[in-house]
Amino acid sequence: MALALVMFRESSLLTGGTTGLSFLMHYLADWPLGVSLVVLNLPFYAFGLRALGLAFTIKTFCAVAVLALYTETLPLLVSFDVLNPVFASIMAGLLAGTGILILIRHGASLGGVTILGLYLQKRRGWRAGSVQMVADILIMALGLLALSLDKIALSILAAAAVNLVIAVNHRPDRYFGI
Repeated sequence: MALALVMFRESSLLTGGTTGLSFLMHYLADWPLGVSLVVLNLPFYAFGLRALGLAFTIKTFCAVAVLALYTETLPLLVSFDVLNPVFASIMAGLLAGTGILILIRHGASLGGVTILGLYLQKRRGWRAGSVQMVADILIMALGLLALSLDKIALSILAAAAVNLVIAVNHRPDRYFGI
């Protein structure tokens, strides 16, 4: 997941969910991406406790904290002399989808919008995927404040790659997860 975020950042791309909002804070206000990830997720842990329980919330908190740390330290270990933005979009999307799938399989998430979606699904009967999709559309639209239209188009391609990995591989009947 952290490598995917480094590729997104290096290519000036955007992703969805709370991570996408963190990217916007990074691009617009020059906040460190890792700090933004932690700060934006803090209010969502209350939803996580109510909707998905203590174990899920603790795992999610740890996943976000480790991701934030890795996102800031990984560039000290890896750099890109050349990173084609189309390649970065697709590859980072596939990596992110794989990372999200692993977290789902282990009863965790990367927080934020996912937690809110699951909370609203449980409490209001709204489909979590629909909540996530609406949020992602809004985040991509807000992305126009910071990125060019071609970068938003590549970010949408990345979102398609993320969702392809999850749609093809997410099999809740094989494991205990969300």
